[in-house]
Amino acid sequence: MSTVITIARKELRSYFLSPVAVMFLGVFLLATLFIFFTYSRFFARNIADVRPLFIWLPLLLVFLTAAVTMRAWSEEDKIGTLEILLTLPLHTRDLVLGKFAAGMALVALALALTLPLPITVAMLGDIDWGPVLGGYLGALLLAAAYMAIGLCVSARTDNQIVALMVTTVVCGLLYLIGADAVVGFFGESSGSVLRALGSGSRFASIERGVIDLRDVVYYAGIATFFLLLNVEFLEFKRAERTSPTARARSRARRWTIALTALNLLALNVWLAPLAGARADLTADGEYSLSASTERVLARLDEPLLIAGYFSDRTHPLLAPLVPQIRDLLGEYEIYGRGNVRVEFRNPNESEELEGELGQAYDIRPVPFRISGRHEESVVNSYFHILLRYADEYEVLTFSDLIEIDAREAEIDVRLRNLEYDLTRAIKQLTEGFQDIDTMFAGLDDTAKLTAYLSPSTLPDELAEVPERVRTVARELVERGAGKFEFNEVDPTDDPTTQSYIQESFGFRPLSTSLLGGDNYWMYLLFESGQHVEAVYLQGDLTEASLRRTIEASIKRAVPGFLRTVMLVTEVPPPPQRDPNLPPQFQPQPQQPEYRELQRSLDADFTVSRNQIENGSVPGDVDVVIVARPGALDETQRFAIDQFLMRGGSVIVLAGAYEARVETGTIAVQKTDKKLIELLEAWGVGIKGSFVLDEQNARFPVPINEKRGVFTVQRIHYMDYPFFVDIRRDGFHRTHSALAGLQNVVINWGSAVETASAPDGIKAEVLLETSPRSWTLKTRDVLPGTMAAAQSAFPPGDRLERYPVAAALTGRFPSYFADRPAPGTEGQAAAGNGDSRKLTESSADARLVVVGSSAFASDLVRGLGGQLGASGAIYRGNFQLVRNLIDWSLADTDLLEIRGSGAFARTLRPLSESRKQMWELGHYAFVLMTLAIIVMIAATTRRRTRAIAPIPERSSALPPSGAETSS
Repeated sequence: MSTVITIARKELRSYFLSPVAVMFLGVFLLATLFIFFTYSRFFARNIADVRPLFIWLPLLLVFLTAAVTMRAWSEEDKIGTLEILLTLPLHTRDLVLGKFAAGMALVALALALTLPLPITVAMLGDIDWGPVLGGYLGALLLAAAYMAIGLCVSARTDNQIVALMVTTVVCGLLYLIGADAVVGFFGESSGSVLRALGSGSRFASIERGVIDLRDVVYYAGIATFFLLLNVEFLEFKRAERTSPTARARSRARRWTIALTALNLLALNVWLAPLAGARADLTADGEYSLSASTERVLARLDEPLLIAGYFSDRTHPLLAPLVPQIRDLLGEYEIYGRGNVRVEFRNPNESEELEGELGQAYDIRPVPFRISGRHEESVVNSYFHILLRYADEYEVLTFSDLIEIDAREAEIDVRLRNLEYDLTRAIKQLTEGFQDIDTMFAGLDDTAKLTAYLSPSTLPDELAEVPERVRTVARELVERGAGKFEFNEVDPTDDPTTQSYIQESFGFRPLSTSLLGGDNYWMYLLFESGQHVEAVYLQGDLTEASLRRTIEASIKRAVPGFLRTVMLVTEVPPPPQRDPNLPPQFQPQPQQPEYRELQRSLDADFTVSRNQIENGSVPGDVDVVIVARPGALDETQRFAIDQFLMRGGSVIVLAGAYEARVETGTIAVQKTDKKLIELLEAWGVGIKGSFVLDEQNARFPVPINEKRGVFTVQRIHYMDYPFFVDIRRDGFHRTHSALAGLQNVVINWGSAVETASAPDGIKAEVLLETSPRSWTLKTRDVLPGTMAAAQSAFPPGDRLERYPVAAALTGRFPSYFADRPAPGTEGQAAAGNGDSRKLTESSADARLVVVGSSAFASDLVRGLGGQLGASGAIYRGNFQLVRNLIDWSLADTDLLEIRGSGAFARTLRPLSESRKQMWELGHYAFVLMTLAIIVMIAATTRRRTRAIAPIPERSSALPPSGAETSS
């Protein structure tokens, strides 16, 4: 070992006494900073990670390690010092390991000098150090493989330029093998093999924070093989310089190298299917199965099939995701302990399988446009996961599995949150499982399905739909045993029926052309007792999709089959009908708010709206969400109040103001006072002002700019203090409703106060703003000019934290405890009281108040789509609503994983000058470091004295014992 250290020190000394080290470090660091700040637009991305640093490392290290190793042996061979080294009594392996250690030390120094980047990101945002640690470890492993290749090549030539070029080509090919540009020419199975061979594709797994044993063995295997080959090349040269008998011993070494290569190859092949031998370094274990998933899998009573259907030829941005899906599904099979079976198939290889998937599960290929060098084409590709449990099944499609972040320079495609999507589907299949016979038995009244179809006027592509509806309906009638009826009505020539279904259910005639072709009818109406549901037929209307649609209506009609959530929102006024226009050209009704929230809840809950006009909440409702309800009358307030008194769960989304985006402006009005009074009676106060925070999300603000005599309007994404970005330091640390969340944005919110909560109520603050927050009473929340946008809404004199969400449990006093119930005023005056009224709730009543009516609105969902990767911060809003519902129902299985992997950690707000200061500071640090290295090297070089020449000997020898000098 001492020999290795001595040689490494000698090599490092030679690096720093020559321009090699300075050039290596300078090029590497300056290229890294340019890529990080300029090419990858770090501040424009607004994400607190160092991903741009590691994305380009596999390619940067190809050139830089080639530059370091090109002179390692070739220079020694050229100037003749290699012959001296090989004749010394040193082990050849020590020589190789010494030079390898010196090169790795130089690479490690270069990587260490990039540490200011993640430190800076940590100062500007909430960085996850797991991927950072994984990225640096992966970079060292990758550099070790490249370094071994470069040393091996350098040992075969005495020309440095040849060594540089050959090393670059070999390492570049190793990188390109797994690159998306190359893999895209092959199918999924062949592409998986190529990605397993590529050095860059292997690095992607470690760079995201997952240390996989397979990747470590891969890099270690490459480094080991080429270091052994390097030893053999040097031993061969030593044999040439010694005797022919030494060459015979090289045959044994070559066999050893060959067997080592075969063993390393066999080890990699054996480890390929071993997906569980890895360490997830991410803060929340984003790439590992959570305890919630393990609990769900442990409760399986029937075998579960998870089938992945992926085409070999697919979009090149989707192909790298398939191995990740394979690995995660492998984890499900392991934790399923025999109850989970996973399979992968390519439907394009079997027409029979394609037909079966289309008819039985409504799985059809998705067309993707692929651009090549010589042509553009459209390929129909499968990208689906089927989960089947007994007679029930769920399909996760392309849109369910991935998310797309489209930016100016690139398009980033990644898995959305695969574990949550899979576990949610499994939980829904297993715990909500009932066969159709059981569902019919649970119906209180006979179910009736009426199909309003006009077969004679249907377009050609829909001509088979009526027969498919009849086929599915006949099956259900047969299995319903008298609990299911089916009728078919053709409204074409029946004006009375047309008028009835238009006025009662909103069914309007459809047209075969936008310009007014033939009209046709294609609707379903499901009725069971008081449950009436209009079914609009859309999409691929196969038998499978029709059966699933009708069965979903039956499930919603069965009492207790799905939990019921009621949205209490403002009802839009009906449109004014014009008697001079035909029905298809009448003004459409205004859509209610929170449609996106309702759509996100529909998969797991029965969602109803505003069924409180009669003064009570229906008995099957489990949770009531009050969000921008408009002006509540006494009857509606009584219904909500008494629902809470019965031990129900109420979630209120309300601040002091309601803000609505209108054309070119934002209209602000005060929240209905009656709702505020209702909350105050339950012990919750809403502070009468906006809360603003320096830690905020951006908002697209229309800015009017003067250009000559014209005024133009452009969109400016400004840091908007009204959109308070609450991170984990503002979360209640132990509350289960916040599990799995990384952040929540409170839009146009207000402070929530619980100090006045009565005794017997446990009040917990869920969310708090940052310490740099202030309050403001205003209705002008939109700056008018660009200059105003930069300096609008300055912080107040008093900066502190403000609570903006709270959860309360316990016995609540009724708002109507000392007031008569609506409609009973006369009885109260006569002293008869009201036997229907509850004055106090049960002990398990739950109330959640979030001080913003907009935080889960359709506007916020739209903003998330506009802002790309930065818009990921809004996902936490909708996840919080789901979490609050599950917490209210004491169903916490999915809380741990709901937010996993879905949050993009963003940077704190910075001015343009501060951004430039940080960027220039890094360049200054690099230049200063290089200057210090140059100064140290120059000082060391001056102190180094050349070996004095040996003087010529004179003919007269000095006498014995005389002193001599050298």
